[in-house]
This record gives sequence, structure tokens and C-alpha cells, in this order.
Amino acid sequence: MAELLPFHGLLPSVERASAVAAVPYDVVNTREAAGLAEGNPYSFLHVSRPEIDLEYGIDLHDEKVYRQAGEAFRRLCREVPLTVDAGKHLYLYQLQMGDQVQTGIIGAASAAEYKAGIIKKHEKTRQDKEDDRTRHVMELRSHTGPAFFTYRGKPDIDAVVAKELARTPLFNFTAEDGIRHTLWRIDEATSEKLSELFRTEVPVFYIADGHHRSAAAARTAAECAPKNPNHTGKEDYNYFLTVAFPADQLKILPYNRAVRTLNHHTPATFLTLIGEKFRISPAEDGEVAHSGEFKFYLAHEWYLARPKFDLSKLNVIEQLDVSILQDNVLAPLLGIDDPRTSREIDFIGGIRGTQELVRLVDSKEYAIAFSMHATTVDQLMAIADAGEIMPPKSTWFEPKLRDGLVSHNF
Repeated sequence: MAELLPFHGLLPSVERASAVAAVPYDVVNTREAAGLAEGNPYSFLHVSRPEIDLEYGIDLHDEKVYRQAGEAFRRLCREVPLTVDAGKHLYLYQLQMGDQVQTGIIGAASAAEYKAGIIKKHEKTRQDKEDDRTRHVMELRSHTGPAFFTYRGKPDIDAVVAKELARTPLFNFTAEDGIRHTLWRIDEATSEKLSELFRTEVPVFYIADGHHRSAAAARTAAECAPKNPNHTGKEDYNYFLTVAFPADQLKILPYNRAVRTLNHHTPATFLTLIGEKFRISPAEDGEVAHSGEFKFYLAHEWYLARPKFDLSKLNVIEQLDVSILQDNVLAPLLGIDDPRTSREIDFIGGIRGTQELVRLVDSKEYAIAFSMHATTVDQLMAIADAGEIMPPKSTWFEPKLRDGLVSHNF
């Protein structure tokens, strides 16, 4: 059964929590991170994107970058300050983006359960990204960016959470992007009760976002254990920071695609070729109403594509909208055999809307853009349960969790 343990959280002062909280390291590039942190010495981006305080253009894997992360982390601990809670707690973390409200439980997940498959994956990880996160975590001796888990909701857990939400929160602020972040510290007795409910009622967790954070945490545990002659498996380095949300509260946005060329086809020949497998019709806009179909923007026009083939004959992976596009259009027609490595394709989070696709193509930087229907949480869990791997860039979760509100030292 899934473990979610109380721990001694490292938290910023109430007065500076909003200044510390920062977007995840992997949703901004160096220039964007520098802009967000400009004029704010307390931004956690100084820790998660430490290159912003070094010479521009430095190799992101240079040892100076990791040392800078450690120095920035220690500086924030002194100056904010960041303080370790005396007791072991779970925490509630609620995010609100417009009408979308989701409340997760912050706790310590088990690296051993990740290795055992109790924490289920749906994406492959890249060695270089694992190396980077492991090195960063080991430098800080702290998990500062939470993995984003989901689970099938349980009424007993929901009831405890509902009672806690009636209490006064510790942090409550609206970030510059309009997303409200609210955090509660759960008392030790209730934290233990909640932890036991997870242990007895929740068989597995699913990684919604944070595959590299989770993999790095498992590697961190494996590196630390041999260095401790008294290792028991219960040390803090055997656990890592996560926020677990019930699946029915989550929202996945589309993950759209833009391709630089038509692979030597003209727009007319492309329309003919794609029409062999899909019914193509003009569309007024780029919004996709139903799973199993997609839209594309080509030569200043939107088109709707509906498969001519029977989707029911496809397996659980092949039925994904991103797989339908990859297997029947991107690979055979546009030459995108491996979207993980191809420089001809870029991925655009659905939060940017379909007008961003129009802008990219009209700028002539891209030849065509594809608007997708969002993958569902049920699809994600079914694929993870089957031990399968989704195609790259299948899911885009919003709102994004903030770094720096609670960290897990070891």
C-alpha cells in the first residue's frame, strides 16, 4: 500500500512565503527564470535555476551551477528565513486557477515504493535529466521541488481533508499569474491518521508530473544508503517530497504540436495524403471537442481530422490522440520518427491556447500546427496500470505547483 509520511517540513516565514514561491525549474528557461526573479532576492528560482546568478551562457551542468544552488539555498535559509518544523506533519496545498480548485496532501513518499512499482510511471526518463536532478538534490541535501502524484480518491481521506480546510491556513496568496496558493499545516495526530488511511486504503500512487524528480529521489536514496553503516531504510534520504491529489480534482490540458516543415510536401499534397486515413473538413477554430480527432492549422486555415479507421481495434496506447497523430501523420507524412529527439517538432502547452499555434505558423517559423484533445486522468492511470509508457509530451497539467513552500531535508 502507498506510503505518505509526515516529515519535518522546511518552510519560509509567513511574511515572505509569496516572495519565495517559484514556478518549477522545468517550465521556464534561463532567460525567463532571470526575468521572474529579477529584483526578488528571495525567489526560489535562485535555488532551482541557479545559473541566473552566474555568467550568461554557462553550461547548466557545470559544477559551479550546483555549488551556486547550494549557496543560494543556504542564503535563503538564513535570510527569509526557512525554518524546519519541530514536529512531523503532513500539509494541505490548495491551488485555484479560475474555477479549477484542487487540494493535495504534501508528504514524504518512499523511494523503495518507487522502485517496487507502487508509485506508477507513465513516461520514460532521460539519463541526463536524472543526473542533473540527482546532483542538485545531493548538493542541497533537500528535496525542494515536489513530485506531483495522483490517486483514486477515498471518502475517508476526503472527510479528514474537508475538516482541515475549515481551519486557518498558514499561507494564502495569489501569485502574479493569478493562481491562488493556500497551505495548511496539519497537526501531528491528524497527520498520523491521514498517513494510516493512505497506508490502508490507497494501493498505489500515479506520477502525474515529476518523473525525473522521482527517479532522482530513488537514485539519491541508493547513493546515500551505502555511506551509512547503520542504514535501516527509515532515514530521511529514503523518502522524497510529493503532493498527492485525488484524481477527480485534476485537470489535464492539451499538449499541442508545431512542425517546422511539411517534409517536402506542398500544402495541397499534404491535404491529399492525410485524407487517405482521415476525413478532412474546414474548421472555424482550433478547439477540439472530442477525443479521437484533432485539428491542424495550415496555410492560414484550420482543418478538422476524423479517422476513417476503427479506433476500437487499437490498444490502450494506440488509442491516445497523440499516438493517432504520431503513428498516422507525424511519422509517415512529416518524417518525425522520434519526437523525443527530432528538431523539427516543438510542443506547446495547452495553457497558451490555440492562438499561439496560429501565431507560430503565421510567423513562418513553423509550417503546420496540431491542436489536440487532452488526455484524461483515467487514460493516464489505465496506461500506468498496464505497465505501458505514454508517448512523449502527452499531458500538460495546470495549475503548476510552486517550489519553496515546503521542502524535505535529509
